[in-house]
Amino acid sequence: MSFEVVEERVNPLMGRRETKLIVHHEGAGTPDRLTVRKLASDHFKAPMERVFVRSIATRTGGSSAVCAVEVYDDRETADLVLPFYLKNRNLPKNERVSKSKKQEEPKAAPPAKPSAPGKPAAQAKTHVAEKPAPPAKPPSQKRESSATKESKAPITPDPAPKP
Repeated sequence: MSFEVVEERVNPLMGRRETKLIVHHEGAGTPDRLTVRKLASDHFKAPMERVFVRSIATRTGGSSAVCAVEVYDDRETADLVLPFYLKNRNLPKNERVSKSKKQEEPKAAPPAKPSAPGKPAAQAKTHVAEKPAPPAKPPSQKRESSATKESKAPITPDPAPKP
């Protein structure tokens, strides 16, 4: 597996070197972040704890991957600047913090409400959302026959005379 540095830029404000690498991987799958991180660490002569892979992109069926890599001046700057998810992605799989581990943590149950003094605990009402009753329908109106409609003429006010 070989690679070449396509672009390199020093960002003194962020305290890092931003590089773009093309990793050639003929006959093998796209390299994982740890492999790219190791290659970049060896090339830039920096410890792996200061090298972070932002992204790896391979075109479908291609044999080369474009990788965005950042090499920080010191570990403290990397801890301040990098978001947690990127630091987590650059760890080996067995050291990553996964969503399932977060879900396994027991959640504190809400405190139970004491039952009413007159009711035993077994008969205490549990919290269940009750549906409100549907609104009552207005009474049905009888249809007026056509004869009654004709006998009732609409009342319209006479227009006021214009001066």
